[in-house]
Order: sequence, then structure tokens, then C-alpha cells
Amino acid sequence: MSLTRRNAIAATAALLAVARAATQRGAFAQASTKPEVTKATLGYIALTDAAPLIIAREKGLFAKHGLPDVEVSKQASWGATRDNLVLGGERGGIDGAHILTPLPYLMTTGRVTQNSQPVPMVILARLNTNGQALSVAEKHKPLKPTVDAAALRKSLTPESKIAMTFRGGTHDLWIRYWLAAAGIDPDKDVQTIVVPPPQMVANMKVGTMDAFCVGEPWNDQLVNQKIGFTAAVTGELWRDHPEKSLGMRGDWVEKHPNAARALTAAVIEAQRWCDEAANKAEMCAIIGKRAWFNVPVADILQRSLGNIDYGDGRKVEGSPLLMKFWRDHASYPFPSHDLWFLTEDIRWGVLPEATDTRALVTQVNRQALWREAAEMAGVKPAETPSGTSRGREAFFDGKVFDPENPAAYLASLSIKKLAGA
Repeated sequence: MSLTRRNAIAATAALLAVARAATQRGAFAQASTKPEVTKATLGYIALTDAAPLIIAREKGLFAKHGLPDVEVSKQASWGATRDNLVLGGERGGIDGAHILTPLPYLMTTGRVTQNSQPVPMVILARLNTNGQALSVAEKHKPLKPTVDAAALRKSLTPESKIAMTFRGGTHDLWIRYWLAAAGIDPDKDVQTIVVPPPQMVANMKVGTMDAFCVGEPWNDQLVNQKIGFTAAVTGELWRDHPEKSLGMRGDWVEKHPNAARALTAAVIEAQRWCDEAANKAEMCAIIGKRAWFNVPVADILQRSLGNIDYGDGRKVEGSPLLMKFWRDHASYPFPSHDLWFLTEDIRWGVLPEATDTRALVTQVNRQALWREAAEMAGVKPAETPSGTSRGREAFFDGKVFDPENPAAYLASLSIKKLAGA
């Protein structure tokens, strides 16, 4: 064989090898972003802030991002959500959920699990800001409590029952903050009880409760049935406060990082859709269906539009304190906000004072993955926050939470119940 021919064969072989390598790299690059699985089982509670998960399912957004088999499964309570997360999807439970923001932290630390066994969880996105309310029984209406609950001191006793949805969860923290700001100790002056969100109105109707905190549509339903009234919406306590999150089992995310990004991207797209005013009526019609909430659209729509009938003569049209899914960075899981929730759970003895809150936030909060998912969802960089904190947060009673100094905030609160390790 001539040298020229040998060189030509060698050159051809080399070119083929390069082509094969390039093809492999290209195939690997494609495979590297493909979801490792096509299914995840997500839990939700019948609350308006679950809408992004329901819409992502109904509008085919999970399928669009390579997850056609995602299931969105109704849960009876937050306790049931926790228990099914402990089980995990592979054992007949769920892989993730529409969840109270503190709950992934309480599960990760084992504070709310059987035998205090830690179940590592992660937060992939915030689902909404605002959109909860502080509802009061009709019998207290003459006292006219508002965001200032001081008037209720005349009628509440240690036997009065104040309901929230899960110890240490968002609704527990909102109603505790509201009462404590008025000088009412939620651990001494009243009884706090746990009631699942869909059962709030029924319990108020039979006269077993004096007040409750829950998300919509249950507060508006209470007003529509003339059983009670809204003293305040939670955005009055803290404007644009964080609320629910998309939480997943940590092992599921570690095993399926691409699927986690795709799942989050689908939810982000759904959040953007839900926040369009033109889509609100359709969103409420969808989630109100028997298959999801089984609630009249009339109980969901008005507050979704920012139209608040407090049930005590006050009415507000187009309130800026409506539930937000995307606008004003509602979807981004600010680590500084998680730090506030942990500080409040320390305040009320749910977490020990010695908790390393910053290390815990770093472990659970996956804001970097959120940014990757937002890019997958077509979000422009200008629409995402430039940092990981909104800075100092102001509350209605003049208190300020500085994420750089949570200890000073905690020290400023006169009513608290701190716990040891």
C-alpha cells in the first residue's frame, strides 16, 4: 500500500473518529438536559395558591417539559401531605407538594416527623405571595377587629379556639403574629388548634371556633355564607409576604436533577399564566372543578382579582394585596424569607434557639436551580432578582426583620416562647 493511500486512509479514519466523538458529545449534551424520569407525584391542598400545579397539569406544561406523567394528587391536610412525603412516591406516597414554606425545614430537621427522623426536603420555587386572611366569627363583629386585633381582648378567653392549619406553618405564624402584636399571647390567652383548610368554614359554622387563618377560597366562602368576616388579609401584616412553596423530597431531586429543573420550569410557566389578569376567570373555573376543589367559582374569583369584601361593611376593589404568582418576583424563593420563617419558628418554640438557620437555608433552598429553570422557561434575566434578598422587611406594627441580623428582630418581640435543643 502506498504511503499516500495509507495517509488517506488514516486521515479518513481520523475524521470519522472526530465525527463520532462530536456525535457522542452532541448526544450527551442532549441527554444531559433530558428529564431522567417522566413522572412525579405532587400533592396539593384545596387552596387557591395550588393553582400553578393544577394549571401546569391541565395546560400540558409538565408534558411540554418532558414530564407527561406528572400526577397532582389532593391531600386531606398538611399532616397527610407530610406523611405522604415521608413515604415518597416509590412507596405509594408523593415526591413533592404545594406546601407551607416552613414544612420542608421542619421535616428536614425531623421536628414534625415520626420518631423525629429527618426527611431531607428541598424548596424549588415559591408558589405565591399574599392571599391568606384572618377570619373571625360573626359574634365578634361588633368589636370591629381589623389588622389591629386589640379589640378582641375584650371577648377572647383561655377557652377561645383559634384555628390554623399546621403547627409552625405559615397560617400558624400569621395568626400568632397578629394576636401577639395586639398583646394577646397565643399560648396563654387562647387555645390554638389545627384544622385542615377545607374544614375551616364547616367548623366555624357549628360555632366551635372564634377565629382562623387560612388561604383562599375559604375566607371568602365564610363571608359569602355570612358565618363570619375577614378582619385582615395577610398582606396587611406584611406586604407581599412569601407563602406556599414547591417542595420536593431531597433524594428525588438529587437522583433526578434534570427532572427537577424541568418540573420547576413547568410550574414557572404556569405561574406566569396564572398572574395574567385575562386568565383569572379561566384559572378559577379550572381549579373550582369537582376534580380539584369542588368549590363555586364565585368563592374563588373575586379575591383572585383583588376585590375584597371583608364581610363587615368594608369593600376594596383592585387591592394590591391580592395573591401573586409571578409578578414582583413572587416565584423566586428568596433565602432571606426562609430565614424569617425559621426565626419565627424559633420564636414560638417549634425550633430550638440553637438552630443554625443559615446552614439550614443553604441545605433546603435551591434558588440556583430555580434560576436555571427560569431560563428553561424562557424568562429573561431582567425578570429575575439580582440578589438573594429583598433586604429589610417591614411589618404593620413597626417591627423590621433585617436578614443580616435575625437576632435583633427576635429580641424586639415581647411575646415569644423560646425552646432549648
